[in-house]
Amino acid sequence: MKALVINCSPVRTGATAEIVKIIAGQLSGRYDVKAVCIDDYRFSFCKGCRSCHVTAKCVQQDDADLLMGEFEQADIIISVAPSYWADVPGQFKAFIDRCTPWCNTHDPHRSLPAGKKGYAVVLRTGPNMKECERLIGTIEHFYGHLEIECCGRLGLTAVEHREDVESRKEEIIAFCKGI
Repeated sequence: MKALVINCSPVRTGATAEIVKIIAGQLSGRYDVKAVCIDDYRFSFCKGCRSCHVTAKCVQQDDADLLMGEFEQADIIISVAPSYWADVPGQFKAFIDRCTPWCNTHDPHRSLPAGKKGYAVVLRTGPNMKECERLIGTIEHFYGHLEIECCGRLGLTAVEHREDVESRKEEIIAFCKGI
């Protein structure tokens, strides 16, 4: 089985990247793991033209299809996102918007292979878990429209720097045991 772990932050060396590294390491004994960073891909903003509602394809040609190809190959998808002003980073949100051709709210639409399982891991610098719940909601809403089964969530507060992850490592490892 294949697992895809996505760093939904454009920062390749921060706390989010450290969490991705821990998750990928924990899963590598059980799954064929691929870890990617949202910043590895280039895509344009959705233009709202709704052509995909008719054709099930986007008129723009960029890396959105490439990243969705990774989703197609994976059995398990883990999105790891920090809070940027109480929601997922703009780069990840722009990708979500570009996935409208796969959205199950209109026909025709493209579909991922059935049976995919999704997990959300979110982090924020402040102490309030409510903000983590908002990010988890964004990710699970995205998964739902792609018909990816939401199977687990982890919210981490008071994590700002890479060093802050160390004190949460056991919690992350315990979460990985359920994947």
